[in-house]
Amino acid sequence: MCNPRKNRQKMKTLLCAIIFIFFLTSISCGKTPDAETIRQYVRASDAYSQGEFLKVSEILSGQKNFFPSLILRAKAEYFSGDFDTAEKTCRKAVKARTSSSEANFYLARILREKGDLEGAVKISEQLLADDPQNIRALRFASDLAAETGKFDEAAALLDRAAEYSAESAMVLLDRARLRWIAGRKNDALEDLSRAKAMLPWETPLLRSIINLEKIITEVQIK
Repeated sequence: MCNPRKNRQKMKTLLCAIIFIFFLTSISCGKTPDAETIRQYVRASDAYSQGEFLKVSEILSGQKNFFPSLILRAKAEYFSGDFDTAEKTCRKAVKARTSSSEANFYLARILREKGDLEGAVKISEQLLADDPQNIRALRFASDLAAETGKFDEAAALLDRAAEYSAESAMVLLDRARLRWIAGRKNDALEDLSRAKAMLPWETPLLRSIINLEKIITEVQIK
């Protein structure tokens, strides 16, 4: 029997692959990947979304130069706990595209797991120098600061992350209202769910999000 949720996930995965490919070709970074490379990447992406990290590594083991495959494989190796292999793969990804925030972020996470806090801090500082509003990098840098006893710095970094999180949550709340008005209730609820995840503390904004979510849900029930 057809599973709509799985089909949607596969379509999202395929779309991701296509976006990556267009990006690569648009900046003339190497040759356009062949059909088999794309097929393997899509299979690996689907396995990754299911948490089958060892399978991802197996599927992509023969791919050496396709950047999306390198970063996906590095992440799978990281989440499977194979930090040594993950570091090697991630460094290849960074070498292939030094400006990639995703590759650098995961390299920093890998180094932290291996006890190289100095290396992790250096990369996190570079990430924030390039993008001061990178919430993920701010939270990671805060964790690193706390681990090295710099609690004031850790708190300051979290304050910055909280400020940017609130702004992002407000954007999602505004979009949820528009989607609800347009009759796209499920999309509106998805936006509200994401907004709530950005605001784990009690604030007027969080209450507004919860109230709108309650209204939409009650209307759906009726």
